[in-house]
Amino acid sequence: MTGVQAVARSGVSIDGLRVMRGGRSVLEVTALHVPAGAQGAVVGPSGCGKTTLLAVLAGLLVPEAGRVRVADTDLAEVAARGNAALDRFRARTVGLVPQQPMLFGVLDVLDNLLAARHFAGLPPERDAALALLDRLGLAGLERRRPRELSRGQQQRVALARALVNRPALILADEPTANLDDANAAQALDVLSARAAEAGATLLVATHDARVCARFETVLALPARAAAGVPTRAP
Repeated sequence: MTGVQAVARSGVSIDGLRVMRGGRSVLEVTALHVPAGAQGAVVGPSGCGKTTLLAVLAGLLVPEAGRVRVADTDLAEVAARGNAALDRFRARTVGLVPQQPMLFGVLDVLDNLLAARHFAGLPPERDAALALLDRLGLAGLERRRPRELSRGQQQRVALARALVNRPALILADEPTANLDDANAAQALDVLSARAAEAGATLLVATHDARVCARFETVLALPARAAAGVPTRAP
């Protein structure tokens, strides 16, 4: 990510963000402008607000103050049209890999991916979904239910589901936490490649040194983020 600066077309743009919880500020970001197509890691100590930041960008959490734009869309304007509009925007635009896989237990692996296509109003593209599973080392598991998978396999299915709609913004929260070195490298390869193929912005929240080593830019949230987001860039 060459220079996290204001750009004409922004993948992510935040100004004056404040998120409160229990009467206290848990996340403040003065300004963050990430170009479309950029890739980077979000790091910081536990409790600094990494997961909160991803939730705001995914439209899952409404901040008390600030302006947040994703793919040139003001999230407050979308939210003002109601939850259905926000759900549609999220399904089409954001691919979220949460810390917990949160797969549909009644559906098999393939149908978990096809459900994401359905919710976004997109055609199934079954062959493309199967190819994505293959890239993540999940070939042959497409008819298994989540409970029949290991924790690491569930995490990779959640990753595939986040990528299947080719979103403009990919947000991954500790995506390698349950993966060994080989599967972590494979997952990161697919994340980065799919983002590049789609021209998507990729932000990965992590404590994992294996992840940080993959990105030239790290967005570092301090223990109590209050003065913007310091950035390490090439």
